[in-house]
Amino acid sequence: MRPIAKHYQRYVALGDSSSEGLEDPDGQGRYRGWTNRLAEHIAAAQDEPLHYANLAIRGRRTRVIRESQLERACAMRPDLATVFSGTNDVIARRFDLAAVIADIELMQGTLRAGGATVLTLTLPDLSPVMPLARLVRSRILALNQGLRAVAERHGVLLVDLAAYPVASDPRLWSDDRLHANADGHARIAAALAAALGIPGIGGDWSRPLPRRPTPTWPQRVAAEVGWARRFLLPWAGRHVLGRSSGDGLEPKRPTLRPVHLPADRPDPAHS
Repeated sequence: MRPIAKHYQRYVALGDSSSEGLEDPDGQGRYRGWTNRLAEHIAAAQDEPLHYANLAIRGRRTRVIRESQLERACAMRPDLATVFSGTNDVIARRFDLAAVIADIELMQGTLRAGGATVLTLTLPDLSPVMPLARLVRSRILALNQGLRAVAERHGVLLVDLAAYPVASDPRLWSDDRLHANADGHARIAAALAAALGIPGIGGDWSRPLPRRPTPTWPQRVAAEVGWARRFLLPWAGRHVLGRSSGDGLEPKRPTLRPVHLPADRPDPAHS
């Protein structure tokens, strides 16, 4: 059963590059992302103003998110929060599932205890997007099982992206194969808005894309070589040196500010 829609005053997003909005440019040199899009869906559906903060920073693992973002988020007294992390944990050399789940549970439980409605997502299977993702598929499956259990224990609204094949369609992912593109971010935002019961949000976000011709073997090889050169090798180099893409960065929206709807905002029913 879908929950009855309610009005929100303070929305805070916690997480990594996905929540930051990478690969969904806003046209002004920054990133929009599903968190911004979700905030716009909510703001458009209610008369009261919505204030929104985004503490997410790319490259962050779950432990760092808990240590650097949770206290700041709680200080804002959110009545809505999104908590999404784990991608950087599952692609790391070492993966401690129990520790990751414990940190996620602490974040979600703390925010729920403070009165916030909390939203989260499972991680879709990226194998169709990035063949190398098969190496961490078992980690993703285990993490998703943990996320479902934590959400049930704390009354967290979980959008189970992993259950929808369209979430693994390469056409919803950017060239780096780790981040959703603009269409992908729009679908995630619509899925979360639907989970909140926002009026005007239908189920189009889960609609499969039209079938497309299967790439030829030479096309696949060329795509893999190009991706490895542009994205895999730089990523591996940073990790060998112990660096992160988020080093030295601050959150893009560290304080609560009113949400202003863009003039070109599409009809939410078709977002």
